[in-house]
Amino acid sequence: MTRASAVIFAFCAVLILSQVSWAGEATDGKETYQKLCVSCHGGDGKGNPAMTKVFGEKELNIATKGTAGKKDEELLKAITEGRGKMPASGKTLSKAEQKAVVEHVRSLAK
Repeated sequence: MTRASAVIFAFCAVLILSQVSWAGEATDGKETYQKLCVSCHGGDGKGNPAMTKVFGEKELNIATKGTAGKKDEELLKAITEGRGKMPASGKTLSKAEQKAVVEHVRSLAK
């Protein structure tokens, strides 16, 4: 293998590995939810009991038929722009991550 071939091979390997890593992060809605949402909404989506006392159950419980009945656009807007005291995550999450969180939220709202 020539030096040029080795450099090209190494460059391609880095590109492939970085894409695999990014894709895994971008599509894991549960992991993103655990990082950003669980402190208020709880692991089951019914609201963290301590935070529920502060904000009220209706605001934090997302494991409801009401949440399940919302359009993706409505849920994405809440995630990206925030809602009430919920911070916006539009600048920190990719579109794929946002959609993955919506899918995870929908899995809780059954």
